[in-house]
Amino acid sequence: MAGSIMSSNVHPTAIVDDRATLGEGVAVGPYAVIGPDVTLGEGCVVEHHVSIKGPSTIGPRNHFFPFAAIGEKSQDLKYAGEPTYLEIGEGNAFREFTTVNRGTAPGSKTVVGSHNTFLSYAHIAHDCVVGDHTVFSNNGTLAGHVQVGGWAPMRQ
Repeated sequence: MAGSIMSSNVHPTAIVDDRATLGEGVAVGPYAVIGPDVTLGEGCVVEHHVSIKGPSTIGPRNHFFPFAAIGEKSQDLKYAGEPTYLEIGEGNAFREFTTVNRGTAPGSKTVVGSHNTFLSYAHIAHDCVVGDHTVFSNNGTLAGHVQVGGWAPMRQ
């Protein structure tokens, strides 16, 4: 099924795969890359040089700052290319150089809730579950299969 770009603002140097779906009011900046099987909810902002790969489902009003890498394949050495997923809620901020990976086992997923802030260089590895209203400080990282409940600040 081909994706669609509703009334969105996509910079001419951005690459948006035909199988991606962009909601109403999505803004995609220069040199950003949106891969196949990515769904971005309404009002998302994807700044310059951001990479979002799928399968990833991203809710409304998320903000991806420069050089974030979202939905990349698992870094787990057991990962052999099976289809895995990423789900992100609404209203999150992914600051510069943040990375979020998909799950590892076939059909598995990484889940990020809503209203979280991930400061520069934060990393959410494969198969993690992050609740709502968390704050990850600069360089805050989660190894695979970690769960963080809601309202949990992470500090270095």
